[in-house]
Amino acid sequence: MSDSATLAYYERAAPRYTASSAQDRHQLLDPFLDRLSPGAQILELGCGIGLDSAHILKRGFTLDATDGAAAMVRKANERFDVGARQMRFDELAAVERYDAIWAHACLHHLPRADLPPVIARIFLALKPGGLHFANYKLGDEDHPYEGRDTTGRWSSLPGSDWLDASYVEAGFTIEHRYSYNAASTDGTRRDWYALTVRKGKQ
Repeated sequence: MSDSATLAYYERAAPRYTASSAQDRHQLLDPFLDRLSPGAQILELGCGIGLDSAHILKRGFTLDATDGAAAMVRKANERFDVGARQMRFDELAAVERYDAIWAHACLHHLPRADLPPVIARIFLALKPGGLHFANYKLGDEDHPYEGRDTTGRWSSLPGSDWLDASYVEAGFTIEHRYSYNAASTDGTRRDWYALTVRKGKQ
């Protein structure tokens, strides 16, 4: 449930990410955090160099920051002291531990067939009523492409309808959808799809 070449890319790229990242957090992070109770327990998947992690802690939340690449974990801790730890998506084994799970620009690196089992793990890890955010690079709805980008990373590039169906099948209720166009690390611009889902209803 992970791609070794993608992890190897992030191990090599960690110093460059540290030097070049100017944005202090993702644009959708604060709207997500605003929906949570003070002090909520948040799991971050794919924390990278810790930009979102640092902001989550600054906002006063309890954070468990994780990334599959050891070099990214080291950089996150060296730069922001966020207490990040190494964990691949398929190693998530918590049961009703977290109030929220934040997964910015990371889950699309899973092969498409491996994404539904990870979504099921996310569902299990959330407390009843817990929120989950994820955003994905999109492929064509009718002919979705899956493969490597110019950096060698795997990108599943699913369609938005497929993503909606996968989350609903796992038991989530979709609360918010957002489509936008943005540049990727490899320099290409692509349509993205972000969704916030809830485990059951409060």
